[in-house]
Amino acid sequence: MINRQAVYSLPPELIQFYKPHLQFIEENAVNPDRRRYAVVGEAEKHYIDLDHYGDSALFILPKYWPEAIEKIPEDSLRAHGIGPWSAYLTMLSLTKAFEQKNTAAILRLSADLGHYLGDLNVPLHTTKNYNGQLTGQEGIHGFWESRVPELQAKDYSFWVGKAAYVEKPQLAIWDAVAYAHAQVDSVLTIEKQLTTDFPEDQKFSFEERNGLTVRVYSKEFTEAFTFALDNQIERQMKRSIKMIADFWFTAWVNAGQPDLNSLSDSTLVEEEKTTPDPKIKVRSHDNLN
Repeated sequence: MINRQAVYSLPPELIQFYKPHLQFIEENAVNPDRRRYAVVGEAEKHYIDLDHYGDSALFILPKYWPEAIEKIPEDSLRAHGIGPWSAYLTMLSLTKAFEQKNTAAILRLSADLGHYLGDLNVPLHTTKNYNGQLTGQEGIHGFWESRVPELQAKDYSFWVGKAAYVEKPQLAIWDAVAYAHAQVDSVLTIEKQLTTDFPEDQKFSFEERNGLTVRVYSKEFTEAFTFALDNQIERQMKRSIKMIADFWFTAWVNAGQPDLNSLSDSTLVEEEKTTPDPKIKVRSHDNLN
């Protein structure tokens, strides 16, 4: 849904390229999650445990990958998530795909980049307590990013304005992560308080899905949660949409604004590849602006 909405914020030159491929952009947005348990090195691209580095994490952590691996062992970085650095490298690859006018690569990397940027706008993707497992709130991750949108996204207003050029994409990613991380305490505290207010049989309900009866967060609990958060999830989804559109647009501009009208769909059968890895050598951080 987020990837789809981002397309409508693009300028005409890009809308006419992306719009015929809306289904691809939507369906392949989940590819990074499909790869998490099949591709070594994929899982750590979806998050960063800022609280592992203490209260000053955003000041301690180098914003650029070359400096980060000079300061902190790479294995340690990967163990606690490399989302902000990896997302930027995905954007660099998207820029290259635009330069080469490679339809399959543009669409595949656009879908991947949308997923990664969306993840980094989720507060729970910025903390080691990502599923409330450290505070007895197991399940809060899926509640925040799946159950709430499932019930309420149909009523969200997703218009975010036109895509804009991002001067410093890597720093913009870190700004988004910082903004999301600042909301972690609210997410956890409010859910915990509401849990004390709702009896167990009112916090959860049961629904039939694919022939199975499953326990889900009740509509009443979900509504109380989003009201207490002042529609935080809708706001973060809109921030994701705007950011994704901005980054797609920026990658295209940085590639020289190539004319995409003549591109063929024949390369869409290109075999699925993994996303870029921060092990890629970068000559200087002039390339990581």
